[in-house]
Amino acid sequence: MLKACLNGGRRRDEHPAVPLTAAELAADAVRCANAGATAVHVHPRDDGGAESLDPAVVAAAVAAVRAACPALPVGVSTGAWIVPDPAERVAAVRAWPVLPDFASVNAHEPGAAAVAAALHERGVMVEAGLWTEAAVDAWRRWSTPAGRVLIECMAEAAEAALADAAAILAALPDRRPPVLLHGEGPATWPVFAEAVRRGLPVRIGLEDTLLLPDGATAPDNATLVAAALALGAR
Repeated sequence: MLKACLNGGRRRDEHPAVPLTAAELAADAVRCANAGATAVHVHPRDDGGAESLDPAVVAAAVAAVRAACPALPVGVSTGAWIVPDPAERVAAVRAWPVLPDFASVNAHEPGAAAVAAALHERGVMVEAGLWTEAAVDAWRRWSTPAGRVLIECMAEAAEAALADAAAILAALPDRRPPVLLHGEGPATWPVFAEAVRRGLPVRIGLEDTLLLPDGATAPDNATLVAAALALGAR
């Protein structure tokens, strides 16, 4: 699995190709699928460009991607920085008129278990985001099953990110869902290489890095996807 993470919290002034609107996300998803991505992860934005869990905003983004590329699974974030109040996050999920195929829930965040339960009740596959070893314990206390575990290495230094990845992997139970491993910033490509070495699903995109493996600025998400596939094929 190669998931393209199209925008995250990136601003247009950070990179001109960051997709923000529903139409831009849909067009970028098509380009990434054509480049070899097998799923996309998006952070829907409101009219002001802010990340949003608002039912209308999520519906517009998911529907646009699905209409443009019907066979491509699409997921969204439920990060607490988008809507800090756990009850409001749960209410938003329960009001979504168009459902994504999957949604990430960071296990360390307040209210994560309730958000995961709301997603599961609605038939949305839950991705458990694990940033630390402690988050593994929090996730294991959920009553909601996760369809995928995301080991998200947040340290920017490659050595620290790889150490975090190894520690979180070691803390996981033997019986577990599929694991996707990824890093961010300067650690993105070293962690990507480690995921390939371990045979784990991966992700790449402007949310995680603006750079290609050789250090050059990537022109867009599709180029990052193509570079990732080339690296994984070596």
